[in-house]
Amino acid sequence: MDTEELMLRFPGRCRLLLQSLLAGATGVPRALKVFGRQRSADPGFTPHRLLETLCQEEPCLAPGARTLVTKPLVCLFPTSFQWSLLSFLRLVHPLLPRDGLLCLVDCFTQDYSSPPWITALVGQLQRDLGVPGVEMLTPRCQQRVKDLCGRFNGAGGTRTWSSCLTGTRALNEAPLFDALQKKRKSQNLEPDPDAEDTGQQSKRLRPDLPVAAEDPDGGPEAPAPRPSDDAPEPEPKDALPEPLKAAVPLIRELLESDAEMDASVLEVLNECGPGQVEALCGLLGLSEAPEQALPRFCGRLLALPADLSHSVAAALVRHLLLDKVLSLAEPPSRCLISAASSLCSRYPRATCQALLGPVLEERQPESAQVELICRLVEGSLDPQYRLLLFHIALQGTWNEHLLSVILALLDTKLDLTDELLCLFTTQLRKQSAHFTKSMKFSKMLLTVLTKYQCSVRGEFKDALSACLSANETFLKKSLHAAFKRLN
Repeated sequence: MDTEELMLRFPGRCRLLLQSLLAGATGVPRALKVFGRQRSADPGFTPHRLLETLCQEEPCLAPGARTLVTKPLVCLFPTSFQWSLLSFLRLVHPLLPRDGLLCLVDCFTQDYSSPPWITALVGQLQRDLGVPGVEMLTPRCQQRVKDLCGRFNGAGGTRTWSSCLTGTRALNEAPLFDALQKKRKSQNLEPDPDAEDTGQQSKRLRPDLPVAAEDPDGGPEAPAPRPSDDAPEPEPKDALPEPLKAAVPLIRELLESDAEMDASVLEVLNECGPGQVEALCGLLGLSEAPEQALPRFCGRLLALPADLSHSVAAALVRHLLLDKVLSLAEPPSRCLISAASSLCSRYPRATCQALLGPVLEERQPESAQVELICRLVEGSLDPQYRLLLFHIALQGTWNEHLLSVILALLDTKLDLTDELLCLFTTQLRKQSAHFTKSMKFSKMLLTVLTKYQCSVRGEFKDALSACLSANETFLKKSLHAAFKRLN
């Protein structure tokens, strides 16, 4: 049965909550927001109708047969929805009727075809609800844990991990042990030293093997593990949680597909930390995305209801555009210009930090990069970000291409601060000697003398006078005439 048909069984408010849970990797946080708004509008609201409807028996065809059976409605939804639903219920179960939750748990336990991770979530929800007799471990796993605890209890204070784990017949007879032994031989791993010969030496337990092999040569004594050593190492901050990993193929499809698709999965980007968004961009291969796909993908990013955070936007701009712009050897394509313009209009600070600044700072820009930057300056950047870019351009080593960027910025009639005027004066004195015959440099001076007359004073005026005296272009007369009008 189609999911849309199943949704018709629910009243309006519950349907809105279910639609949030069907949003894939972002379903749980979206459902929490919807539930919070519903509770704010009606403090007494509880989705008891939702739980009752999910527990209703629904006729359906048995898988692999043509017989008609009945199943709880919740078991007919896709497993991704069941995962989101159980995760959501674990977070809000104190606000929901306990009887309805227990009934829903019973429905899940009747479905023997549920994946193991759904079964685990059901067990965790039962434990949250205080259901007695809930066991999270299988009988075999329970027995192995008891055996291990027994060996530790009788180990005393001098025995090590390896002495408790080695020589265990039950462990060695497990099928997993044989498979791991074969894997170990194929990888030609070097065994760790054992402590059987001397009584004072011990071996370190390898993390990928249940039992370490003996070494006839022995080795130095390993320190006895402290209690804190037993705990697993924490995952790095940029490790992607499962919901983000699940979103990778969906986002990749959005990047590669021309068809109209729901782009709400991109909202998961705002749930990433700085390290996670870098890892996600690497998994998606955004740097290798073809230029033809950029305008469509950027349009889907801009269509999101909420703005992306600055760190996320900067990472996307860097991965999508920076390498392509730095490698330009010919004028930028329309697709590249369109993508850069759209992102720059919506996220100008991130674009200056992740794209325009690095192009001007890390290398001398070529004509192709300058053409793109000038287009963004003229059509996409707000005045405050033009000032930021002007500051970056002044600090670089000037050449003809960089002068084009400075000229384009000055043509927009910047509101120059005293700090920028001081920096401009310093750079004029330092670099003007290299541009006595440059037309770009002369045009820049003429723009300053005609559009920034109120700013030409003091040391800045003296620096301009020195530049005019050394000028050797045919604009020299026009420059001197404009300078005289200042007086």
